[in-house]
Amino acid sequence: MKPIAIAIHGGAGTILKTSMTAEKEERYTKVLQLALESGYDILLKGGSSVDAVEIAVKQLEDSPMFNAGKGSVFTSDGTHEMDASIMDGNFLKAGSVAGVKNVRNPVQLARKVMDQSEHVMLCYEGAEAFAKKMNLRFEDDKYFFEQSRYDQLIEARQSEKVQLDHSDKKFGTVGAVALDAEGNLAAATSTGGMTNKSFGRVGDTPIIGAGTYANNKTCAISCTGHGEYFIREVVAYDISCLMEYKGFSLQQACDFVVNDKLKKIGGEGGVIGVDGSGNVALIFNSEGMYRGWKKSGNDFGIEIYR
Repeated sequence: MKPIAIAIHGGAGTILKTSMTAEKEERYTKVLQLALESGYDILLKGGSSVDAVEIAVKQLEDSPMFNAGKGSVFTSDGTHEMDASIMDGNFLKAGSVAGVKNVRNPVQLARKVMDQSEHVMLCYEGAEAFAKKMNLRFEDDKYFFEQSRYDQLIEARQSEKVQLDHSDKKFGTVGAVALDAEGNLAAATSTGGMTNKSFGRVGDTPIIGAGTYANNKTCAISCTGHGEYFIREVVAYDISCLMEYKGFSLQQACDFVVNDKLKKIGGEGGVIGVDGSGNVALIFNSEGMYRGWKKSGNDFGIEIYR
């Protein structure tokens, strides 16, 4: 049997066991496991890597535990602006959306952009109009309201700062990468961005090559971290390039970019990756990263801390 593999993340940052209750840790673990199993089940049945990453990210978007979809943080205006992207490593097709409001699952909209339009990236009202044309599900503002997220906004407003998910410095993004039985790679990423963000700020998540990239020649990558740094270093594509042109392994490429290049410019966060042989990498330079993987041979795990 040809190898299959999937990896997911739910954000990186200052995630410490000392600040986590057992109940909260269990809730995070359950959602991560549900996302992982949903994606792996598709691969096990011979489904595509694109379908696997979409469903895995959708499960994370539907949980209030993560800063994407339902759990998205508030902008300075007290609204939610969400970003997402998806890429097919077989045909190098990609779709992404930025700044969308009230779309229940932005990753599904990114998939529609990739499959049902001639474009790669749609933004704001235009992306929402396309979502309506595609008959995607919208939710009212109440669906996206989470008291803890609103408290973060109030705190950020009082300190006049933009916050990365919440005050203990967690970079809230969710993502998935997968290899299917046909040898095709795919990646998807979704986020609610930064608490108290303004001026239509967009991070690396919807930018193909920065926060998301997939190429059957090399790897599939999904990133989480301080987006401005990931954009400047074109992190996801840089990892692929190191593999294609320098002969790095997936692990070597991820480790060099995250723990050398990003660190040198002050960038914090992490990446998940999978290559065509089913090797998985989960690399981060922060205190923790919500993450999980499952691959052929009953190789499975869910971890949060360093």
